[in-house]
Amino acid sequence: MQTNQSPTDTAGSVAELLREHRRTAGLTQAALAELAGLSEQAISLIERGTRRRPRRQTLDAIGKALQLDAAATAALMRAAKQQNAVRATGPPQVPQEVPSAPADFTGREEELERLLSVLSTVPETPDTVPMFAISGMGGVGKTALAARAAHLAAPSFPDGQLYIDLRGYGPGDAVEPLAAAGQLLRSLGLPSAAVPDDVDGATALLRSCLARRRVLLVLDNANSAAQVAPLLPGAPGPTVVITSRRALITLPGCSQIGLVPLPDSATVELLSTVAGAARIAVDSDDAREIARLTGNLPLAVRLVGARLAARPNWPVAYLVEQLRDERRRLDQLGSGESGVRANIAGSLEFLAASDSALDRRAAATVDYLGLLSSAELITLTAAALLDEPVHQAERSLERLVDLNLLEAVAPGRYRLHDLVLTFARERGLTKLPEPLQRAALDRLLQLYVDIAWSCQRLTHHHSRRLALAGSASDPVGFSDAGAALEWLDGQQANIIEAFGQARRTPALHGRLPELALALFGYHEARSRWPQMRSIISAAQEVTGDQHRLLAAWLQHDRAIPDVEHHDLDSGERHLLRALELFEELGDAVGQARCCSSISYVYSIQGRLDECLVWTERTLELSRTIGDPNVEGLGLLIRGTALAKQGRHDLARSSFELSVGIAEARLNQRSRAKRYGMIGHAYLAAGQVDDAATALVRGFESFAASGDENGQAEMLLRLASLELARDNESAASRYATAGLAHARAGADRHREGELLLVTGRIEYARGRLQEARGRWQEAAELLRVYAPHAEQQATDLLKLLD
Repeated sequence: MQTNQSPTDTAGSVAELLREHRRTAGLTQAALAELAGLSEQAISLIERGTRRRPRRQTLDAIGKALQLDAAATAALMRAAKQQNAVRATGPPQVPQEVPSAPADFTGREEELERLLSVLSTVPETPDTVPMFAISGMGGVGKTALAARAAHLAAPSFPDGQLYIDLRGYGPGDAVEPLAAAGQLLRSLGLPSAAVPDDVDGATALLRSCLARRRVLLVLDNANSAAQVAPLLPGAPGPTVVITSRRALITLPGCSQIGLVPLPDSATVELLSTVAGAARIAVDSDDAREIARLTGNLPLAVRLVGARLAARPNWPVAYLVEQLRDERRRLDQLGSGESGVRANIAGSLEFLAASDSALDRRAAATVDYLGLLSSAELITLTAAALLDEPVHQAERSLERLVDLNLLEAVAPGRYRLHDLVLTFARERGLTKLPEPLQRAALDRLLQLYVDIAWSCQRLTHHHSRRLALAGSASDPVGFSDAGAALEWLDGQQANIIEAFGQARRTPALHGRLPELALALFGYHEARSRWPQMRSIISAAQEVTGDQHRLLAAWLQHDRAIPDVEHHDLDSGERHLLRALELFEELGDAVGQARCCSSISYVYSIQGRLDECLVWTERTLELSRTIGDPNVEGLGLLIRGTALAKQGRHDLARSSFELSVGIAEARLNQRSRAKRYGMIGHAYLAAGQVDDAATALVRGFESFAASGDENGQAEMLLRLASLELARDNESAASRYATAGLAHARAGADRHREGELLLVTGRIEYARGRLQEARGRWQEAAELLRVYAPHAEQQATDLLKLLD
């Protein structure tokens, strides 16, 4: 098919000849300009094809500077003459099709600079086509960034800017390559009759017409590399910018720019621009709350801002309250095709309509993810919800990542954008029948139960509670207790959320007692006493008569956080009631554990004679049922009471027997805890040297088992002991090391107590400002994690008033 030669085809030959001669001569543009007596800009414009009609005198000067022979100079002149002739007969219009960028364009400075650094300069490699793919979730501002960069770089594209919306994710059907090529060819000045009616012919002609032209081609809203590949230029000259909700990583040589939601500051700035600075103060709590509730998504922020601008009498706080209602949130963020709901739905509809079974499964996955109360998830929990193997669930999640509906935080870990989560909850509650919703949540709870028991087998492998486990499944296969505790650290928020969902769903109440008991090992190892109290109390509310054994254990464990927080009367009541339940059941194992715990409470209260009575009962029961672990605890508590009574030889004998049992059972953690209790008992009895020896041994045993929290506890006691002996240097070393272990083990309660001791050390050294800082930090931590201990920090701060 005959076509008119495009202007830049010949203009490009002038540029090519000059560039080739210059490089052969080993000259830069600046050097050539100096030799020819021209400006560097003049050389640059000719090489870029921007200078429409290079003058003969200019070309003569260049030829002499380059020492071209007569034939080479003549060729340069012919190319210029041909260029001028073609330009005179070419299409009169230069396409400028890129839509205007939003007047409120905000942020994206780094991404914009990166784009402009390429768009505004001639490629260093003359035989390549620069290409950028801008990806991100719907509404994140991909088109706005592309349009902004295109308009700023317009002078660098004298042959125009082409734009086409490929409608990859709606509304309507996606634009096929044949239709897209036809539209672009017509934009270049070809009549419709000249456009081939087959895709190969049309795209080949498009490549010919784009060759050597300084054109910016913006392909907006592409759904795949396959959709854009036929439209890409084949020869240098043009530059291409593509936007898509997925990263087009399979396009060779295409640089990738991934957009995420705006930072808070830029979000508030955008909101202020749209709604009006008079209504949106940059430091406004309402503005920051709108940023949070819109997930910092530019589309959502613009819609909220426009809504406020159209309703000047609305208080901003009123719209904030509407957005806080998750059931109505998406209704406030636009309707129809322009709204956030339709934007997200477009991505899912693309997947659901795909010929790929994986795509359709990924779309269905979103419904189940909406059952979660948290935006954070891992592959294992998704697999439980979906009732699929982990590898299959991961493929679905990764497909959602491809479309930026999900963020891959780390291998096996994902995060849903807040508005996508809101959308998913809508779908989950409306698309999934209630039986499927309950079954999915039940599988998730069972997963957490199994993992919690796995943790307890590693942290308390001699515990009689393990007999309560409904199964012996180990879904993760932890290598050691540290790995199990770390896994549960990372999933605490999700477990608490799932527990809350089950509490609100009567059909799932049966899972709660076992989950509460299974988490004992984690809560005790991490000193998570407030969480333990909350979860056990909730489980007790739904535990009926059919779970009497579970109810008895829950009653016992409910006492533990009270005792740890020194609410000893409440702890005693729970333990005595638990003992009654175990006696009614004839359960000697439970009775032995209750007797041990009751004797411990009495030892703290100073009711030493009663304590010794209960320890004897503990020892009798433990020997009857053959439980060396409880026997060792009984001996330990008996030794503590004897030490407080001043009966040191008998106390030492009990302590040695207790530690001997732990050593015989190769239970390093039990040995460590017992040394800790022995040290505490010796300290209370005034035997400071014996206390220090026991605490050091306890620290060494905890260190051998890798227990960060245990090490922090021993170091806290050693620091307190040395401070009491006015050995500030040793106390400081212990306290500093203890803080490091407490923070490594995420033990915020212990961290607060160590800060109290650190403040005391600073106070003893006369460094009052440093002491104030430590005690203030301690007060903030203890207020949340150990309210009973906050008063200590408050009282210490009064010393400085």
